[in-house]
Amino acid sequence: MSMFGEGLEAAVQKAFTRPAPRTAGAQMRYLVRQMKGTRAVAQTLRVSQRTVERYVKDQIRKPRPDLAARLEREVRKRWQPRIRAMARQRAATTDGIVIDTRARMGYTAPIGSTDQDRVRHLTVALPPRYAARLFDAQEAGAADQQLQQIAAEALKEVYFQDGGRRAGSLEEVRFTDIEHLEFEL
Repeated sequence: MSMFGEGLEAAVQKAFTRPAPRTAGAQMRYLVRQMKGTRAVAQTLRVSQRTVERYVKDQIRKPRPDLAARLEREVRKRWQPRIRAMARQRAATTDGIVIDTRARMGYTAPIGSTDQDRVRHLTVALPPRYAARLFDAQEAGAADQQLQQIAAEALKEVYFQDGGRRAGSLEEVRFTDIEHLEFEL
């Protein structure tokens, strides 16, 4: 997953009301319930069906690191879907989303203005419509580049142009060399 996709996912996961299962056996049992069978879980995790059954019965307790990571990722992806949906809905309709980033930013503007790229640390509350666009693009499987473009447009309007109160002739914001990126709902 991309930096933007992971950042959006992490923000949504902060809304969880209960912790996800921790042990490999509990995670496997959860996935078997969610996916309605051991065969589907085995295919998703790229292990044998027998291996899944042994985890479910706690005959194996400690997965290899690569399997542990896949298991954790699959459980997190499916954990508390209604709460995840409500958090996204709230961000997209009323609350908006906060982006906290340290990246190189510059912009295309008329000659004579200081459009030099420089590293800036910004924490900006984006309006709900941008949260909606980010989540919709993520749902549609957008690449990191597209999510980055949406974030750049949002920063252009909200931060650089202050909602239309300044820098009206600003054409495009460049958003590159991202050192840190975090979203908060």
